[in-house]
Amino acid sequence: MQTRTTPAGRTGRPRSAAADAAILAATRAALVELGWSRLTLGDVATRAGVAKTTLYRRWAGKNELVVDAVAELFDELRLPDRGSLAADIEGAVLQFAAILSRPEAKSGLMAVVAESTRDAALRERIRASIVDRQKRLVLEGRARAQARGELPPENDPEEAARTVDLIFDVVAGAVVHRTLVSAEPADEEWVRGFTRLLLRGLVDASAQEAQKALEA
Repeated sequence: MQTRTTPAGRTGRPRSAAADAAILAATRAALVELGWSRLTLGDVATRAGVAKTTLYRRWAGKNELVVDAVAELFDELRLPDRGSLAADIEGAVLQFAAILSRPEAKSGLMAVVAESTRDAALRERIRASIVDRQKRLVLEGRARAQARGELPPENDPEEAARTVDLIFDVVAGAVVHRTLVSAEPADEEWVRGFTRLLLRGLVDASAQEAQKALEA
């Protein structure tokens, strides 16, 4: 029988998508009801209707399980097409803030980020499962804005990749700090102000790149 590698680096029977979905949903429910500190794999297994050994075949421990459960929430993010880059950014940021306000996202993300400060493997899992996957929104937004003529095309792939990383860091950092650290609402007024500030930086950077191209 063909085997597949699990997130915990183990092999075994082929993964069941239904079991995975039930386990991740049960993890989020446990985060809401119990919080991070009281959540156990045994409780998650009971809620999901699977054996505890089933969890260990898929996840090495609670940290990894919670990362994947939270990552699934962020996979719900979509970049709306509102007709302009500014409106698109506002729509995506409002969605992001709404997800962060959910108890399961809030408690889960804060806990695994704290744990990752002393666990390099966990930091890498957060980066791969959440950060890198959500950079798709920046790539999509830039491509759409370039097609509309709102941003110029980029000729240097390495510089473009660095810009994508920077945009993501600025957006994610600002919204996470606003909602989880400062515990202030990322409402429409705040999002409009943030978007104006972000766009000024994007337009200035694009103008500088265009000037460099002319001088080259």
